[in-house]
Amino acid sequence: MTIRVLIIDDSATMRAILISRLATEPDITVVGAAGNAAEGRAMIKELNPDVVTLDIEMPGMNGLDFLEKIMTLRPTPVIIVSGATQQGNEMTARALALGAVDCYSKSDRAGGLPLDDNGKLASLVRHAARMGFSGGLPQPTVTAHRAADTVPFDVRAIAIGSSTGGVEALQILLQDFPRDCPPTLIVQHVNARFAPAIAQTLDRVCPAKVVMADTDVQLQRGTVYFAPGGDRHLIVRGNSPAFTKLRQGDPVSGHVPSVDVLFQSMAEAFADRAVGILLTGMGSDGANGLLAMAERGAFTIAQDEASCAVFGMPRAAIALGAARLVAPIEQITRHAFSKAA
Repeated sequence: MTIRVLIIDDSATMRAILISRLATEPDITVVGAAGNAAEGRAMIKELNPDVVTLDIEMPGMNGLDFLEKIMTLRPTPVIIVSGATQQGNEMTARALALGAVDCYSKSDRAGGLPLDDNGKLASLVRHAARMGFSGGLPQPTVTAHRAADTVPFDVRAIAIGSSTGGVEALQILLQDFPRDCPPTLIVQHVNARFAPAIAQTLDRVCPAKVVMADTDVQLQRGTVYFAPGGDRHLIVRGNSPAFTKLRQGDPVSGHVPSVDVLFQSMAEAFADRAVGILLTGMGSDGANGLLAMAERGAFTIAQDEASCAVFGMPRAAIALGAARLVAPIEQITRHAFSKAA
């Protein structure tokens, strides 16, 4: 099956580069290239593409408004294409929260625009086309926090893993966290460039404080630690007190940072005084780690299929018997804190 892609970018040069990066892929065809929102809207209706790449920083167009219309009127997997500006990073984080599948950087690490990106864009396109897109998750209500300010909790720490659709899911999950929640660590698969902006997005909806994880930081109640991405795994070491660690290493379950690595460290550090939560995402990262936590007595939760953007990671964990509870995203926080209270 050929994956049909529509490119929307105001720069003719960038459109040509993106087309070039996909041109040699036998299973991908670029069916159109639009230079603005109006052209893009018309082409989506006419061509019904499988995947859309959208420049989030096009002059004269609010890319976030356009993305929201796509998600509402004609749900289509969208890959956000962003430059290296801080505004672009922040807009990309918000786009992921609105339902974009993934993000793609225009330039390489050196700031260049090579015609060949070693297949990265093609891989994201295949990823997006396979996800069984259903229009995204329910949007979080960011103005109402239903959790109490203080919840009795006998668990030492919480670990959360997520991938595709995870920024939306994390917003829904964290909006109900108590302000004095146990220290919580998150691994979300995302380009490291966008991690700080995503952490800021989550901090705006979470009653507890969301910060970027650093190495050798003592875990504190009321704080959520977001993995910075890049080439380091996020783990926890020690027990009383416990500390975050950022450890360089090879990909585990295909990822750095890896949810499996975080969950394994949680099992070792906290055993039955931990909660592990595995959310939406493609692949199986986190399944073995969640099983390790369950085998040490931790309370383990997987997001259910109906509320997932992609059911891959939770499905793998459920198949292993790693999840003690399977629940819709909007109920997971309540179950986690009720169980531990």
